Amino acid sequence: MNSVPSIALGLALALGGVSIGAPGFAQQPAEISLGEQEREALQALKTALDARNYPAATAALATAQAAARSGYSRYLASALQLRLGVETGSYGLQTTAIDSMITSGAVPAADMPQLYKSQGALAMSAGEYKDAEASFTRWVEAAPNDPEALLALAEAKNLRKKTPEAVALIGRAIDLRTAANQPVPESWYRRGLKHAFDARAVPQSIALSRGLVATYPTAENWRDALLIRRDLGQLDPAATIDLLRLLRSAGALAGERDYETVAQALLDAGLPGEAKAVLDEGVAKKMIDPAKGSFKALMATASKKAAAERGALKGLETKAMAAATGAAALSAGDAFLSYGDHAKAAELYRAAIQKGSIDANVANTRLGMALGMAGRKVEAEAALRAVTGARADLASLWLLWLAQRG
Repeated sequence: MNSVPSIALGLALALGGVSIGAPGFAQQPAEISLGEQEREALQALKTALDARNYPAATAALATAQAAARSGYSRYLASALQLRLGVETGSYGLQTTAIDSMITSGAVPAADMPQLYKSQGALAMSAGEYKDAEASFTRWVEAAPNDPEALLALAEAKNLRKKTPEAVALIGRAIDLRTAANQPVPESWYRRGLKHAFDARAVPQSIALSRGLVATYPTAENWRDALLIRRDLGQLDPAATIDLLRLLRSAGALAGERDYETVAQALLDAGLPGEAKAVLDEGVAKKMIDPAKGSFKALMATASKKAAAERGALKGLETKAMAAATGAAALSAGDAFLSYGDHAKAAELYRAAIQKGSIDANVANTRLGMALGMAGRKVEAEAALRAVTGARADLASLWLLWLAQRG
């Protein structure tokens, strides 16, 4: 082995100063005593280690092991063997030492988690992931409320292609920190989200995405969370448009590809005014070059269609308000929303909901979006909280964005 895992090193250092009259981690129980031969053999081993005379220590180890009569004596000999293994870089000595300590029957219960932790770390460093999983499982069993144990087991399981189990363990670790009112590291959310996405675990991906952007609402995290949600599927075209709108609202468009993707999706959805606004924003932020062939053509198309459509808005509103059902009002609300007239869009979405015969979840999602963009936070929250079914997770992400606007 080329390097010593830090966990095993720490354990060996903790045992380095052990006196032969006491266990490495706790005071010697009164009823346990060492025989003279055991004590002498252990002392000889410790003396050789203190002098860094490793050939002598190797010989003394064999003598100490042969002299051991009690579990406590075997525990001490194994503890000193671990130190020898660490100082000489011997993986074999380290692993057998920890195994022997665990089976000696003399380890204080409070110290078993540290031994399983070191045992698993050594197995991980050697690429023995099955053994690591077994050790970390025992660590979790011994310390079920230790998030570090859960994360270690999650990593071992992921390496063994047990990704759903790894995701669940990371979720447990996050829940433990949250319940204890302790901060959850950003890396925990990101690791869990990656594993959940790899496993195509939609509910877990959604929950971890929410946790990530709620706790660490950076543009990068919003972008990752939303694009992962899109790539997981299960969103219809209309919901995908609303997700891309959130991507823009969160300030998470990262470059020309993002601007082109969003603008093209809006144009394909019959929303040229909003497509033009996205492209204009990209130009203003110097994210896209308007002279570049693909963008030049896209901007020309969006501008032409937007100019033709804008003049028809008033007629759409009149027709919508006169209609018996809400379909026309929903469509008109979408048109006004796409041109940034959030107050008028909200009015039309409310009319659509009142008239009925439309998907209320779509209307409430967009009503919440329009009200939120208009600065009417309380009303926006009420509309978004009314969303159920397949759009509920999308509405929850808009609610997070709304909460972060202040």
